[in-house]
Amino acid sequence: MERSLGILLDNQSLTPIYQQIADQIDARVRSGTLPANFRLPPTRALASALSTHRNTVVRAYDELSVRGVVESHVGRGTFIREEAEPNEALDDTAPLPWSSLLSRTVDTDAFNRGSRIVRNDRADAVDLMQFQPPPELRPSEQLRRCLDYVLRTKGASALGYAPRGGVPELKELIAAELSRSGVPARTDDVMVTTGGQQALDLVARSLIDPGAPFLVDESTYSGAINVLSAAGARLIGVSTDAEGPDPRALRHLSRAGAKGFYLMPNCGNPTGTMISESRRHELIRWSRDAGVPLIEDDYGADLVLDDTPQPTSLRALDGQVIYLGTFSKKLLPALRVGFLVCPKALQRHVIPLKQAADLGTSALLQYALVEFIDRGYLRRHLSMLRPIYRSRRTALVDALREALPDNVDFDVPKAGLLLWLSLPAHIDPEVAARTAQEAGVMVTPSTLNSVTGGGSGGLRLTFCAESEERLRLGAARLGSVLKQLDQRESRKQSRRFNLV
Repeated sequence: MERSLGILLDNQSLTPIYQQIADQIDARVRSGTLPANFRLPPTRALASALSTHRNTVVRAYDELSVRGVVESHVGRGTFIREEAEPNEALDDTAPLPWSSLLSRTVDTDAFNRGSRIVRNDRADAVDLMQFQPPPELRPSEQLRRCLDYVLRTKGASALGYAPRGGVPELKELIAAELSRSGVPARTDDVMVTTGGQQALDLVARSLIDPGAPFLVDESTYSGAINVLSAAGARLIGVSTDAEGPDPRALRHLSRAGAKGFYLMPNCGNPTGTMISESRRHELIRWSRDAGVPLIEDDYGADLVLDDTPQPTSLRALDGQVIYLGTFSKKLLPALRVGFLVCPKALQRHVIPLKQAADLGTSALLQYALVEFIDRGYLRRHLSMLRPIYRSRRTALVDALREALPDNVDFDVPKAGLLLWLSLPAHIDPEVAARTAQEAGVMVTPSTLNSVTGGGSGGLRLTFCAESEERLRLGAARLGSVLKQLDQRESRKQSRRFNLV
């Protein structure tokens, strides 16, 4: 009987037996091996054939029912469900006037630039775009233990809505860790969010009225451009130099009535640059004089790759700074747990917005993260992660130095997972990115990170998702592409000069 279903159990697997049974039946339905209306064996009979408990098979059939694979009839048995017939009437429905219904926000250039970037489907393509830990560096087994422990000890209480500001135990751990790293924070100052992206979104919706000016670096995180634009902001790019935002540009903008200035002081995205200590003090003085709050996004906290001490955080210099953090880059993107530390005058408005947005970040994931940190898993994970990323950075840097043309510059990042290539003016970043993809290496053009869509031309490279060997391969491919483009454009300019 079990052979007719093709079920083979692996008692050594971490996957529960009932899940194995459900998965195998589901796979055979999808492949057409088990047709519609096929009657599955009675639970007792299948359990006997598989030498397992009847309740295990009952759970498997329940799981299949939830998935919509089977349906049960009292007195008749459990059957493979028929596919629903398509509703032909839907094809005949006259479309609504969507072009006039859509908001202006979703049709802006900032929201649609990403659609111009098509990821390469070559099997050997080197991915220098992906900005997250690769599967082999994601501590799935440790997280599974923590989730199992939470469900075993807290049971159903972990499956309800979380407190509006976050689970108190997690807030306390975050506040303690921030304080140890030099960012002043009390437990009550911390608000847990669904990722760092939501933290910024809540700040944006708290501060911005439609059309209000908001400051960002000329080249900044594309997700921030989208979030701030969606809130109705009129974004103003601030020019930068080697130390950070240009003080002269900020003095010129002091009377612009900006509602905030979004910054990534420790490892800017896309450039990977770090704002100097002296420039941070200037930013605080300017913020106080201009009455413009600073939003400090420290997404790369704990990913310091060199032994040199980091400059003081903006939040440590001024308690009026709004501080954002996340566990996505240093741990797991799928956790979707971030946090926000802000002045009380803002927090009391942000919390109701958070409640309206999602009714609270997953309590289960928050409790699991508490357990993950309490067990020392996070500390050990970071101790393992930093040397790997440091070696990958070194491999990419050394390979780029050998492969790139002389007129393509870059600085070695001290923290974070990004490296920025500054291109000469005659090489179009999008052309370079598209040509590189064709050659088997994926990079991000600067146009995705520009407020205006122009700005300084460059390419953003990540070094977290690929091995050292593949990083060297990617650098060689990219160097070859940029040399070809450089020579091609140089020949064009030479011909123009000869014609004049």
